[in-house]
This record gives sequence, C-alpha cells and structure tokens, in this order.
Amino acid sequence: MRTYIGLQQAVSAEDFAELALGTPIELWLGVESESEMERAARLDAARDILADPEYRSLPDDVARIAAEVIETHAPELFNVVPLARPARRRRSSRKGAAA
Repeated sequence: MRTYIGLQQAVSAEDFAELALGTPIELWLGVESESEMERAARLDAARDILADPEYRSLPDDVARIAAEVIETHAPELFNVVPLARPARRRRSSRKGAAA
C-alpha cells in the first residue's frame, strides 16, 4: 500500500512526517554532527518559519501528529513489565570479619 501526501509519496516514517508538516524533521531536531554555527543557523531558520503566517498552525499540527502516534502505538509504548528486585545480601554480624 502506498501513502501520498498531496502528490508526493511517503516511503518512510520520516518522509511522512516531513510531507505532513511541510518542513524537514532535521530542521526541528537537528543532526548529531552539527556545529554550534550550524545549530544557530538551523534555529534561526526555524524561528523564521514559525513567524510565517503559513506555518502558524505548525505547533498544533505537531501536537496532533504526536497524539495520533501515541494513540496508535500506546500498547507498545506503555507495555511496562515490573522487574524482580534482586535479593538483598545479609551483612555479617561478626565483628572483625574479613570483608
């Protein structure tokens, strides 16, 4: 099954998010190897985009998409299994016992 946003095909989850939001994900999340100068430029571009009236609803869109992902994957996200605690060691009550 193929998924299209407008005329563009979304092949991966990253494609879907980028096409749904209209901006690359890296713009908001950054990349691991970016320098301080690249980070400052990226954040400056992000501020410019958020100031554009065309993207005024972007924060709401992101919140909606995140809520949909959480709702869809809630069983896996919240599948918490309690772990057994290891038994406590008893301390020796003898004085002068070697440690």
